[in-house]
Amino acid sequence: MKPTDIKNPEYFHKVVDCQYACPAHTNVPEYIRLIAEQKYSEAYMINWDSNVFPGVLGRTCDRPCEPACRRGRVEKEPVAICRLKRVAADNKGDVMKYMPKGPFKSNGKKIALVGAGPASLTVARDLAPLGYEIHLFDEQKKGGGFMLSQIPSFRLPETVLDEEVNYITGLGIHTFYNTYIKSLKKLLADGYDAIFVGSGAPHGRDLPDLKGRKEGAANIHIGINWLKGVAFEHIKKIGKKVIVLGGGNTAMDCCRTSRRLGGESVKVLVRSPFAEMKASPWEKEDAMHEDIPILDNHVPTSFVVENGKLKGMTFEKVKAVYDDKGKRSLVPTGEPEAFYEADDVLIAIGQENSFPWIERNIGIDFDKWGMPAVDNITYGSSNPKVFFGGDAAFGPKNIITAVAQGHQAAISMHLFCSGMDIKNDRPAPMVNLHSMKMGIHEWGYDNQVTNDLRYVVPQNDKKVTLKDRKKEVELGFDLPTGFKEAERCLNCDVETVFTENRCIECDACVDVCPTACITFTQNGEEDDLRSRLKAPALNKTQDLYVSDILPTKRVMVKDEDVCLHCGLCAERCPTSAWDMQQFFYNVTKAPGICKEEMAVN
Repeated sequence: MKPTDIKNPEYFHKVVDCQYACPAHTNVPEYIRLIAEQKYSEAYMINWDSNVFPGVLGRTCDRPCEPACRRGRVEKEPVAICRLKRVAADNKGDVMKYMPKGPFKSNGKKIALVGAGPASLTVARDLAPLGYEIHLFDEQKKGGGFMLSQIPSFRLPETVLDEEVNYITGLGIHTFYNTYIKSLKKLLADGYDAIFVGSGAPHGRDLPDLKGRKEGAANIHIGINWLKGVAFEHIKKIGKKVIVLGGGNTAMDCCRTSRRLGGESVKVLVRSPFAEMKASPWEKEDAMHEDIPILDNHVPTSFVVENGKLKGMTFEKVKAVYDDKGKRSLVPTGEPEAFYEADDVLIAIGQENSFPWIERNIGIDFDKWGMPAVDNITYGSSNPKVFFGGDAAFGPKNIITAVAQGHQAAISMHLFCSGMDIKNDRPAPMVNLHSMKMGIHEWGYDNQVTNDLRYVVPQNDKKVTLKDRKKEVELGFDLPTGFKEAERCLNCDVETVFTENRCIECDACVDVCPTACITFTQNGEEDDLRSRLKAPALNKTQDLYVSDILPTKRVMVKDEDVCLHCGLCAERCPTSAWDMQQFFYNVTKAPGICKEEMAVN
């Protein structure tokens, strides 16, 4: 193998697994260290720079960072990264002094944002300090998008959402709430220099052809519309017997909300096996904790309606069968159809995009599914003035993905409005690598390698929360527990850096390594080399760190997958061939593109 090029910023970025897995590439280890130092405001701002909504995401994020967490390889439980974000948000104090303050000098450009969800709000936050006049349109009464209308208050208190939305709108954004945009052509004619479409995926999927659907329509509801009705207090009750169809997080929100609005017998029925449901594991756990059974492998066959009144539903029981390629088929078991009583049914089987307000003669290409053709780097459409992001761009995902796309779209819009190439002139990330250890007495961080259990986030008594849909269920970590959870972080951004010309090949680092991730051996092809290491490197998704040829004609090979970043190799090395160096990686945002840089380009 060729020597590893550690000057490539993406090499160590990939090693910081949590940050790499986060769509917005939040600097997770840095903010966790700040929490351990009781610097909650600073930890909040590290988050705010990247993910924009720390208080919201500390409660509702899908947590792609946690399955990637290195601590989960030491034991079964990763660091509670998401809930630590909430620790920073709940204890941040006054952070306004750290935020950009308007009014900003105008650059003469005007931007329209359609939809006030996380993607549009991210674009607004990034572009406002650059002097853009920003007009934000949304049909709801205030900002937040689906964070406001579809995430129940017992998961996300409205006060938390309002605070973080107001941080953005307070930058001088012109808001036009209770305003539905009926024509993109008209918006283009209004003289905007660029338009961002962040209108989400507003249509819930239905079962229009299922027997009894029309007859029972009065008590059959589309999940996301029903949640919106509850959020805006148009809906305040539901029947005692409720069936929720679907296996995603929306279905979990529907069933848990039903329990709070009068549902005494609430069931979730889903086509897929329980383990393959799209809902996050913790969402399923919370639903079952509230006495909601989840019945998997049930395919709906009919709504049962008698004398114009919904009585329940019938289901075919199936089992999952997989072919040689792992493709799943749902095969009937041959058992009799199952009938479940219901006063109301909530359909939460997915969401779809809908763009009836975008004319098809304004230069925007659409695919056969009615989705706009959007570039996955620039988020631009075939109309150079129109950009998309969030669920409106590539279909329903989650808040953190919408934020990440908003950042990139903001860069593109700024480049476009500056007369630059939105693909070729994109800024590189900001990176830095500096030594954290000049000697054992200057060790800069605490990094114990122990098998310890993840701390449990306390919850309010369900007897209390089930009576009040606005009563938050999770209480969050208190500060002492938050500190102990933060201490579980392995500081994966502090990298082991090897310098060949200092190495005397004494193998002291090999002897002291607790995971046997370092090997000195003859070079070879990657598959061969992986098999000859002291501990075979089986996970090919993570790289091998390979040195140049050493005097004995061997190379140093380190398996980045199982390295704990404990620093023992650097402490033991007699010649400082190993050094612990902190790696900083930050995706450039639109405000980070300076005019001098642009002039050079």
